[in-house]
Amino acid sequence: MAEEQAEVSNNVSAALGHSVIPIVNKLQDIFAQLGSQSTIELPQVAVVGSQSSGKSSVLEALVGRDFLPRGNDICTRRPLVLQLVQRKRKGDGNDEEWGEFLHLPGKRFFDFNEIRKEIQAETEREAGGNKGVTDKQIRLKIFSPNVLDITLVDLPGLTKVPVGDQPSDIEARIRTMIMSYIKLQSCLILAVTPANSDLVNSDALQMAGMADPDGYRTIGVITKLDIMDRGTDARNFLLGKVIPLRLGYVGVVNRSQEDILMNRSIKDALIAEEKFFRSRPVYSDLADRCGVPQLAKKLNQILVQHIKTILPGLKSRISAALVSVAKEHASYGEITESKAGQGALLLNILSKYSEAFSSMVEGKNEELSTSELSGGARIHYIFQNIFVKSLEEVDPCEDLTDDDIRTAIQNATGTKSALFVPEVPFEVLIRRQIARLLDPSLQCARFIYDELIKMSHRCMVNDMQRFPVLRKRMDEVIGNFLREGLEPSETMIGHIIEMEMDYINTSHPNFIGGSKAVEMALQQVKSSRVAAVIPRQKDTGDSDKAPNSERSVKSRAILARPVNGIVPEQSLHDKQGVRPAAEVEKTALPVNSSSSTWGISSIFGGYDNRTSVRENSTSKPFSEPDQSVEHSISVIHLREPPAVLRPSETHSDDAIEIAITKLLLRSYYDIVRKNIEDSVPKAIMHFLVNHTKRELHNVFIKKLYRNLMR
Repeated sequence: MAEEQAEVSNNVSAALGHSVIPIVNKLQDIFAQLGSQSTIELPQVAVVGSQSSGKSSVLEALVGRDFLPRGNDICTRRPLVLQLVQRKRKGDGNDEEWGEFLHLPGKRFFDFNEIRKEIQAETEREAGGNKGVTDKQIRLKIFSPNVLDITLVDLPGLTKVPVGDQPSDIEARIRTMIMSYIKLQSCLILAVTPANSDLVNSDALQMAGMADPDGYRTIGVITKLDIMDRGTDARNFLLGKVIPLRLGYVGVVNRSQEDILMNRSIKDALIAEEKFFRSRPVYSDLADRCGVPQLAKKLNQILVQHIKTILPGLKSRISAALVSVAKEHASYGEITESKAGQGALLLNILSKYSEAFSSMVEGKNEELSTSELSGGARIHYIFQNIFVKSLEEVDPCEDLTDDDIRTAIQNATGTKSALFVPEVPFEVLIRRQIARLLDPSLQCARFIYDELIKMSHRCMVNDMQRFPVLRKRMDEVIGNFLREGLEPSETMIGHIIEMEMDYINTSHPNFIGGSKAVEMALQQVKSSRVAAVIPRQKDTGDSDKAPNSERSVKSRAILARPVNGIVPEQSLHDKQGVRPAAEVEKTALPVNSSSSTWGISSIFGGYDNRTSVRENSTSKPFSEPDQSVEHSISVIHLREPPAVLRPSETHSDDAIEIAITKLLLRSYYDIVRKNIEDSVPKAIMHFLVNHTKRELHNVFIKKLYRNLMR
């Protein structure tokens, strides 16, 4: 009774597999053409094993024909998706078998040697002829009455040492390729391990354990049981006592290289395999679960059961994808054949895009974001929170030291000492500060240009999805149009800055003015002096006891103003008892009297010359004492002026002038800054933003509609 139930269950599974597996194979072919665009995972069986582990022999035994490349080196260099399709047997016994490649649709290969040659040729087309490896699939479908409906993926074997054109990290690349298949929950893992190697350290079982740690999707296959060392066997592995797997193990015996060279048929090899398991006492009770025929049945049953498990979820995912694609297809609208209809459609797309762009700038678009600023709100943020705020944080005197201002003031006075603060240094310094506003203003225009470009990319019209070439062309047109609008914006900004620099309007009602600046500067200097004098009040008491003459000398020294940076030192001469300069000139005049009588008479002689001689003789007794003075007093030599002159040390009057200049600079800079903060955004809005809104549709008509409809 149990045997009958098992037979009925197998028949039901076979019937279900015969109907379901071909459908899954067809879906795989369709999704393979989509490439990476497909996100739906389909059930399949991936064959994993190290190089020369016997994977190819197992697959050929499942098919019953020789059709895979063979050799001592790596043979499988591209993933081979092998779909086995069972055909009904004919009554006349003429059962045809053939293969079809997905890359050669409609062509049937009845000679399996030709299938092998095509696999080799297609591999070399993608991976080269010198052992290269690639992850591009080869899809082969084999129709035969001698196979069960199974889909397998033969993956390149794990290798350690690179050969030929293989890169140095070939092992890591192959492991990554294998893991990309077996990590999917919809993929069954066929882990092939040769019995004549260390089964515990099997690469295939190790990778399967990483992708399927619970062993629910892994089927173990132990090959080459007939060439194990004498006295050893794989019984405990086949029973799952060493590395347990939920789906168990299957032992197989491969054809040897000698059998292949002797053209021993797979049918004879299967008979010898069955005899091996029946004749060996250690495997005799496991013969029903060993061998290639048992592996084929087990794979078919497990694959059918796996499909039944994932079928509901697969159906729902395909249905959802179908609805999404149908919705997208409907959004494309009807296909228009006539030129007039195409022109109307194009005009409608251009109009909708222009309206959507304007709505995005004005903040009237239907899809308003609640997570971030977008559209015109970003432009307003750039104007107020970036441009205006940055200008307000700038101090016009931050890069001007007191020495810079003092130097400018003294340079403006020329050879004379200024009685009041001159206008020239103020205008020179304020123009320098106004010029600093040009770069941030131009940068603001560039920011707005970038935002408009981003908005043009985000602006979508449903009909545009149908025409990616049109979308690309529209992006080019609007990009060029915005660049053309940026140029007059930058030119106007330059004119605004130049206007402010060309006319310094000191009559502006908000300008602090000279009298107010002097008053405030005096207060600042006075407060700073009071702060400096308080610690020295004790010293001032002692200075009051000084003689009146000494105090008068000190007061004259304090009140003396520097002339072009040089402080007169007459007070020091008076203090030291040196004669005034006028007396020195009087005593020195007779010595150089010839220079005072320069003229015609000095050349040709005359009364003037004789008179000067008499005067010299008359004044001689008075000048004689100077000869002794010349011997007692040395000549005074002036030091050479340096190549670069800086102003003298700070004096009280300089401090007042510097304070006045800073007050004037800050006052007028604030006026100009407010003008720039108001004028630059207006210029950008007029020449760039609003101009784009007004003229974009006309530009599309001129650049796209008329050119395409010719």
